[in-house]
Amino acid sequence: MLDYNQPIDRVRQPTGSEASQRKSEASFNVLELVNLLWRRKIAIASAALIGACLAVTVGKSLTPRYTATAQLYVDPRELQLVDRELTPRAQDVSGMSMVVESQARLITSNSVLLQVIQQAGLDKDPEFGGGDSKTLTSSLLSLIGLQPRAPSAAEAKEVQLAALDALNKHITIRKTEKSFIVDIEVWSIDPAKAAMLANTLTNTYLTESRNSQALAARRATSELSGRLKELRERLRNAETALATYKAQNNFVGTQDSLISDQQLSSSNQRLSAARAATMDAQARLDQIEANKRTAADAGAIPEALQSPTIANLRAQYADARKKYAEQTAELGPRHPALRQTEKQVEDLKRTINEEIERFALSAKNDLTRARDYEASLNRALEVQKRQSVQLSQAAVRLRELEREADASRDVYQSFLKRSRETEEQETLNTSAARVIGEATVPQRRSFPPGMSLFAMIGFIFGALAAACWFVAAEHLFNGATAPEPNRRERAPEPDVSKPQGEAAAPAPAPALALVEKPLIARLQEADVIRTLGAILATGGGVDLTRLGWPTLRPGFPLTTLLNAFRDMRAAMVRRAGGKTTPVMALVGAGDTERSVTALNFALAAARDGGRVLMIDADHEALMLSNKVNRPGKNEPGKLGWLSIGNKAAREIKTVSGISVLPATESDAGKAANAIRRAIAQARSAGGYDLVILDGPAMPLSATGRKLLDSADALVAVLPTSLDINESMEEILTALGGAERKLVGVVLDELTPATRTRQRGKQYA
Repeated sequence: MLDYNQPIDRVRQPTGSEASQRKSEASFNVLELVNLLWRRKIAIASAALIGACLAVTVGKSLTPRYTATAQLYVDPRELQLVDRELTPRAQDVSGMSMVVESQARLITSNSVLLQVIQQAGLDKDPEFGGGDSKTLTSSLLSLIGLQPRAPSAAEAKEVQLAALDALNKHITIRKTEKSFIVDIEVWSIDPAKAAMLANTLTNTYLTESRNSQALAARRATSELSGRLKELRERLRNAETALATYKAQNNFVGTQDSLISDQQLSSSNQRLSAARAATMDAQARLDQIEANKRTAADAGAIPEALQSPTIANLRAQYADARKKYAEQTAELGPRHPALRQTEKQVEDLKRTINEEIERFALSAKNDLTRARDYEASLNRALEVQKRQSVQLSQAAVRLRELEREADASRDVYQSFLKRSRETEEQETLNTSAARVIGEATVPQRRSFPPGMSLFAMIGFIFGALAAACWFVAAEHLFNGATAPEPNRRERAPEPDVSKPQGEAAAPAPAPALALVEKPLIARLQEADVIRTLGAILATGGGVDLTRLGWPTLRPGFPLTTLLNAFRDMRAAMVRRAGGKTTPVMALVGAGDTERSVTALNFALAAARDGGRVLMIDADHEALMLSNKVNRPGKNEPGKLGWLSIGNKAAREIKTVSGISVLPATESDAGKAANAIRRAIAQARSAGGYDLVILDGPAMPLSATGRKLLDSADALVAVLPTSLDINESMEEILTALGGAERKLVGVVLDELTPATRTRQRGKQYA
């Protein structure tokens, strides 16, 4: 990869004859290598056999290992023995998988492994870092009658930790994917010991799992029981405060209602009855008084009709009236018998009236009594109402005390019930983990592999080592006399530089440029085709024919425009005077028209088989750079080696066969210097037949004039939408001395009006 940090003077690309010569030399070197190895075939074969023997010897010297495997089923869905479990259970698949992985990690926890070490006596096993209990020192001491010193607690702890570390290295836990099966693999130099350790590990894990569940239940029961005494005392205090408050505020009653409420309701009912009785007595008195005022029959009132005395008097009165009527017909008005009968009638009538008066007096008394009773009930009801209001105000505090008592009662009952449940769970085993495959004594070792594999590896490495040795020895002893390919490649380089110097020396080229008339080409609508590439972006690299600009029609190699472009390139080659990579710059008033013409000029050269490099020399408008660097078009895999600056975009290889070097977003001086370095690097490295500069922009600045000095030829782009004579005069004035490099003029007839009229036509 080339960049600007490397020098310009690069190695020249080899010509066709030199490339073929290198290829023949390379093939010759491969043949020499094959011949060398064939000559040393016996030694290489001997080294391969020696390597195989050594590998087999090493394999035989390795300590064999035997691996025993036990299978454990760890089901996160524990047994449903009680309604309320102590720990929540996993429900979703991810949660279950995490539970199984956690249980698999618990198998190799220190608590489980320490129990395995204690049960299997691994702290005294030399394989696991322990020592034999009957050491040489202890044997010698026992011979002279002395007992060896018992190891201290620190020494025993150190031995136990060493055995723990060794046992960890001997255990491998594998969880089968998408299942609850866990494989426990334990290796040892003794196959029976490996099987014993695997089974001991599974049994210890199951026991530890059950013990941990019981311990958790026991701890929960202890915590709950410790809180029961405090909760019981809190409930007692709440209930005592509630009862005391009820007694102080006379909240006495049944379970449904208070006595005060019952009395108020009863008083209200009695008052309603008293009011009805008062109204009844008043109506009865009013009726009696009305009968008396209207001189109607006093005995017509209901009380008189119901009274037996009145009924008897009325009967007597009727008989007396009858007798009086008979005597009046028979006797004279002054007859004593008639007078006596008349007096009897009057006495009976008076007696009846007196009885009626007694009924009226009785009605008055009843009315007075009813009114007094109603008044007393009203007074009692008012007193009860005031008491009820006071009790209602006191009931606010009463309800608060009742809520506190109810809450304390509920908490106490829930703790008491949960404490009894967890106490019973201590003796229950809800774990669903079980051993589904006990470890058996392995019949084959797991390490080292078979001796045939060792022999094959040793044979291959022995042969490779011998071959590398002979090749290295051949180069070391004979390399000084062998010809160096790089020297043979660099030898002709002075001959290549000489013609370049001679080509730059003659002066007729500028003189020819002064008399040569610039060619004129017309870029018309019939020469181009329009695509929707700018809207419908496609992948697969940058395609210059799908940037949204009008591009040359494919399949028409002999058009007038293409012939004019070929003539301009031929004139540029003549102006270049034999330079390897000539440079042409396109200048014009319109930025878009100039960039479109430059793109079509490059496409025409690429269609004729030329290797073209386009450089965006307009660092202000950046028309070509913005099109090429459009999102979705610039792919890192298509970048080349050429770059401008350290952080600028590098050369972009397009699917159209043209390389594009975008412009740098810096000041004009740095941009022009970077473009000149890129041109020099492209010329020194080779690989391009033509470099086309899109720009610089008009009017020319000082940096733009320096940039035109690097160009071998110039082409002016004149939009026909403007006055071409004025545009050409402005270009010639701006070029100044560089006017002699002008080899062509392109009349861009793709005016905006024409583009508007042609919209919707000739799309590919």
